[in-house]
Amino acid sequence: MRLLLGGLVLAMLLCPSLACPSPCSCSIKKNGRLLAECAYRELRDVPRGLSPNVTILTLSANRLGHLSRGSLADVPELQSLWLGYNHIAAVEPGTFSALLQLKNLDLSHNRLADFPWQDLRNLSALQILKLSNNRLAGLPRGALRGLRELRSLWLNDNELTTLAQGTFEVLPALAQLQLFHNPFNCSCKLSWLKEWARGTSAVISRPGSTLCAAPARLRGRSVTDIPAGLCVAPSAQLTYLSSPASAGPRDGLTLTLHCSVAGSPPPEIHWQIRTSGRHVDIHGPTAAWDSSAKPGRQRFLAFKNGTMAISDFSKEDEGTYTCLAINDVGIRDVSVNVALAGSGNPAEELPRDDPHAGQPGGHSCTKGDEPDPSMMGEKLVIVYHVTREARSGVGAAESRIGVGILLALGLLLCC
Repeated sequence: MRLLLGGLVLAMLLCPSLACPSPCSCSIKKNGRLLAECAYRELRDVPRGLSPNVTILTLSANRLGHLSRGSLADVPELQSLWLGYNHIAAVEPGTFSALLQLKNLDLSHNRLADFPWQDLRNLSALQILKLSNNRLAGLPRGALRGLRELRSLWLNDNELTTLAQGTFEVLPALAQLQLFHNPFNCSCKLSWLKEWARGTSAVISRPGSTLCAAPARLRGRSVTDIPAGLCVAPSAQLTYLSSPASAGPRDGLTLTLHCSVAGSPPPEIHWQIRTSGRHVDIHGPTAAWDSSAKPGRQRFLAFKNGTMAISDFSKEDEGTYTCLAINDVGIRDVSVNVALAGSGNPAEELPRDDPHAGQPGGHSCTKGDEPDPSMMGEKLVIVYHVTREARSGVGAAESRIGVGILLALGLLLCC
């Protein structure tokens, strides 16, 4: 008897503590892991008093509705956490962030419209993540970054309409992806998924149920089969256009640039202006077709057709002018450096609307061409003349022009 009691005492000293709250049953698995089985107990909260040595916690099929930051503080060594088939509608940030050994996390069949994605940054050991059958409407960009061991991701049966480009490219170990039964809007924002699916070794389960819900012309079509012709990356070309003399004061100079863009869907045009004294970002037109925005009130006139006009251009306006063409497929930018210089040499003989003026040969790009680096990054030099009063001996044709534009090699930039 004494020998038996001694053995029991020794076993208790050598084996990890098995503190187990009354609603649960706890045991040691063959592999030495400690299991706390708390499923099907009608629990409304995570039970307190669990052993800190527990590595597997099953809380499936209860009535849990909320997980607070401290809900799992008792079990920092968890490797598997099963929370499926509850009523969980909210999870506080930080709930999972301390579970550094977690490999399996199941939150399927709950009511989650949001998730503390930032908690995943600490879960570098995670291999299985189940968020299926919830109410998730989106994943933030970079939400899965850092999950380099993740093998299985379940996002099916949610309310996802789109996914940010690169969402799954950060998962090098991904072998299984569930996306079916989501109301995807197959705009060009989702067109990247086709190329990713074509190149990945991961299995996209039930691809026949991973379909477009919108737009109407693509409804019922696979999200990995968006027609290529609908989505074309933007291109941009920047040229000079002359401005009427009325655009500025009598002897003032108006710099006018024009950005021609193409792509599908039609790109939006944004401008970035970087001078020594200011940084200006223009996200769309600032003037109507009739120039109703007065130069005195609006320094830079950006028109819907891609034209940019800067009246009373001066040395302070020297800098880099960038046109950005933006659509759902991507962004293309093209820039020109602008400098202002005085000159006594007439420049009126240069064709005012010819972007190739002053060049021995023009440079243009077609789809697939690589821009020639030697033709890019040159300055657009603006040469202005002395005023009419000082040039009284100049012919009438010259006096009417008043300003000229000298275009150095590389004015025409295209992508």
